[in-house]
Amino acid sequence: MELILVPKWLLSIGLALILAVQQHSSNCSAMATKIPAIIVFGDSTVDAGNNNQILTLLKSNFHPYGRDFSGGRPTGRFSNGRIPPDFISEAFGLRPIVPAYLDPTYNITDFAIGVCFASAGTGYDSATSDVLNVMPLWKEIEYYKEYQNKLKAYVGHRRARTILKQAVYLVSLGTNDFLENYYIFPRRRLKYTIDEYQDFLIEISTNFLKELYSLGARKISLTGLPPMGCLPLERTLNIFGNNECDDKLNKVALKFNAMLKSMTTKLNDELPGLILVFTESVYGLLYSMINNPASYVGAGFEVAGMACCSTGTFEMSYLCSEKSPLTCTDANKYIFWDAFHPTEKTNHIITSHLIPLLKTKFLR
Repeated sequence: MELILVPKWLLSIGLALILAVQQHSSNCSAMATKIPAIIVFGDSTVDAGNNNQILTLLKSNFHPYGRDFSGGRPTGRFSNGRIPPDFISEAFGLRPIVPAYLDPTYNITDFAIGVCFASAGTGYDSATSDVLNVMPLWKEIEYYKEYQNKLKAYVGHRRARTILKQAVYLVSLGTNDFLENYYIFPRRRLKYTIDEYQDFLIEISTNFLKELYSLGARKISLTGLPPMGCLPLERTLNIFGNNECDDKLNKVALKFNAMLKSMTTKLNDELPGLILVFTESVYGLLYSMINNPASYVGAGFEVAGMACCSTGTFEMSYLCSEKSPLTCTDANKYIFWDAFHPTEKTNHIITSHLIPLLKTKFLR
């Protein structure tokens, strides 16, 4: 066999080409897995201020809300600071906040990398949104369709399709269906047993997620119910239970979460390319924090049964007034900010546990 000698300069060029191709492939792979946007649907747990722009009593665009937010601004987030989508957006290398779609200070330039359609007080059931005149879930979808058209006009159809397909969608709601609707007003209780109502909500949730899928969503994180019997308001109402957590409500939450988990498995099997992640650990994390507050983050929390704002027993929205002399000075000592919603610190701890899972599932 004749030995062919290759000049060193040719070998050098070949090696350089190989390295360039490898680097290009690596860059393409990184680009393929980068999350271009965070898109949010749900209730007050994830509302960045959409309720500011609608006619409802359920608002939080005033102090003391937002006092620990950047610049001390009350944005309409139901917290003293940031909420879960903000932390998740930052963890994926995007902005440290996700703006509300109805906020006039933002436009499609901002929304192209993150947008929130959530409305505090809403639920799966449209009757829930009627209670406080907030946006029903179907309206959130309508705004999302409008956003899609704006995005296509801004970045072009091809790029828009890529953004919508690669974006991470955060969905968080359901608590209001039980606490603001089913257990307060007779309309649904006369029609459904609690088990039947849960089935009814699962059907709505399934249809909602299928519609998101049909509109291009492929990476969806679904959050279930918290231990809603441990919210400060529910503990205040649990007079005969010594103001401890209401076990009945917590059992409802656990059963509904199990149903959501089963639905998640079914949809992942049915819909090609869908990555639907049910973040079932949220219930357990919050329940653990409430029952053993001192074990979290350094010195830990000091107060779990009451909220920071005002008396910490029943206040939220306009009842959470900056004029109250009882509001705590350091929200980091509290798990809850108002009678329904966690503090920024609690939100941060919970999302820090979720982010590794979301990255594992969605960055591939």
